[in-house]
Amino acid sequence: MEKKHPVLRFLFKLTIFSFVFLLGFGFAKRLGEERAIKGERIGVIEVKGVIKNAQDILEKLVKFEKNKHIKAVILRINSPGGAVGPSQEVYLQVMKLRQKKPVVASLGTIAASGGYYIAAAATKIVAVPGTLTGSIGVKIEFANIKKLLEKLGIEPAVIKSVPYKDIGSPLRQMSPEERALLEKVVKDVHHQFVEAIAKGRNMPVEKIEAIADGSIFTGKEAKKLGLVDELGNFEDAVKLAAKLGGIKGEPKLYYPKEKISWTKLLMDNMFEALDKHIQQIKFDY
Repeated sequence: MEKKHPVLRFLFKLTIFSFVFLLGFGFAKRLGEERAIKGERIGVIEVKGVIKNAQDILEKLVKFEKNKHIKAVILRINSPGGAVGPSQEVYLQVMKLRQKKPVVASLGTIAASGGYYIAAAATKIVAVPGTLTGSIGVKIEFANIKKLLEKLGIEPAVIKSVPYKDIGSPLRQMSPEERALLEKVVKDVHHQFVEAIAKGRNMPVEKIEAIADGSIFTGKEAKKLGLVDELGNFEDAVKLAAKLGGIKGEPKLYYPKEKISWTKLLMDNMFEALDKHIQQIKFDY
């Protein structure tokens, strides 16, 4: 009887093991999460660093919205802002959530631009006096390396089907028409920003427009301008969330575990083990 190749046998065993492991891990993870959230809790979601992707935050918001044990949600924001799309996605989901459960934004060191965009959707906003916030505005940045390429003797060539396909290209000077087009886009997104804050804060658009010049405010200044509801730290935000959520007694917090790609880790370990196994096999002609 012909024996199976040791590599194939190893791969077969590893595949079976991986399937069983992932199945068991998924079940244990779900069971652990269900056991972790009992009684009345305040869910805490951290928004940290530059906002580049909204998927993880959106998943947590949806999960908290559906969980009957989560009576209120705190958004702990420490972000200088980021991309427009993800900030808007989170804003819209928070607006949906606050229709069902109170959401309190707790501003840390900085919650500016996209960070404040998200905070504006909360039911209430709490900041310390020295928090840096505001920076209501939009920008697009481009670099022009045309002169550098000329010094290097490099002459770039671009073939395009329509006039504005390479708008913002670093290979050439921007035309007046292109600049006008980009300014139109920036102003449109800026107006969306202003309208979103006005809606979230229940303030007149004109009042937000008057302060939406990109300026950064301290938490103390922001409160005077109506951009913040209360001055206080994270514990004050917890007390406010508990009050709004109708939680009696000492409020308990629930932090969802950070999302880890166990599949990626498993695959990495699998290929590492496979590589070691192959190195031990001697191939003869």
